[in-house]
Amino acid sequence: MATTVSEAGGAGDERGRRKGRTTPPHVRALAGSLGGVVEACCLQPIDVIKTRLQLDRTGAYRGIVHCGATAARTEGVRALWKGLTPFATHLTLKYALRMGSNALLQSAFKDPVTGDLSNRGRVAAGFGAGVLEALVIVTPFEVVKIRLQQQKGLRPELLKYKGPIHCARMIIREEGILGLWAGAAPTVMRNGTNQAAMFTAKNAFDVVLWKKHEGDGKVLQPWQSMISGFLAGTAGPICTGPFDVVKTRLMAQSRSGGDVKYKGMVHAIRTIFAEEGLRALWKGLLPRLMRIPPGQAIMWAVADQVTGLYEKSYLHRAHL
Repeated sequence: MATTVSEAGGAGDERGRRKGRTTPPHVRALAGSLGGVVEACCLQPIDVIKTRLQLDRTGAYRGIVHCGATAARTEGVRALWKGLTPFATHLTLKYALRMGSNALLQSAFKDPVTGDLSNRGRVAAGFGAGVLEALVIVTPFEVVKIRLQQQKGLRPELLKYKGPIHCARMIIREEGILGLWAGAAPTVMRNGTNQAAMFTAKNAFDVVLWKKHEGDGKVLQPWQSMISGFLAGTAGPICTGPFDVVKTRLMAQSRSGGDVKYKGMVHAIRTIFAEEGLRALWKGLLPRLMRIPPGQAIMWAVADQVTGLYEKSYLHRAHL
């Protein structure tokens, strides 16, 4: 009987430690925001090229290299960093909200007795975090970013939008406040699906490749986090390609002139398929694969260091 009580007490202590050592949402939010700053500075040119290719209906660009070289030659190298301010701000806020809300949702979906999180709960938490970030941050920031990126040239007097704040004001004045949420439906579908897959895959790769479990105090090496993050970031772009193309087309069109080409997500998919063929729904896939997996690798390399150090510090204090 004594052994049974001792074992029960030991199991209860272990459950308590497992429940108590979960990284708090504010720590994860900080980790995500720091990763977002680094990612934005490194990968902005690829995002500019992706947007230009998705908006190219006449075949002006023959591929990624040609698109980048044309932009640099005709508009200057700085053109490849167009929209960096909204992009960096967008990533910083997006990752803070994504990581923080995912941590909150994971806590809500955990078993109240064991503290364990099922795969279904992890997927649901990831999807919820993706939907939240899409509605609160991603859509308005990407509308501004895409409107800035589609402008060609560097002379301010020839550009409709002079900067991110001016762009946002012009959209609100001409199209109303809802103009900043153009393309919200495909953005929600894209981000929800992406994050459901990404958080689930990242955890799985950490466990399988590095025997790293959440809250165990083990700090992955940056290169280990980069491999897990890169692999976790590959599936989303392939699955959500049509949503991303439709999102870009809806965000790029201005409602100030009255009629618009695309009436909504479903209409846009049908129109693009009818006019440009099935492959057009995956336009920009290669630059997305060049940007998102490396972006996730960079972000997780930073974020895992922050959360890992917190877990290690927490366990150290718990043993004192």
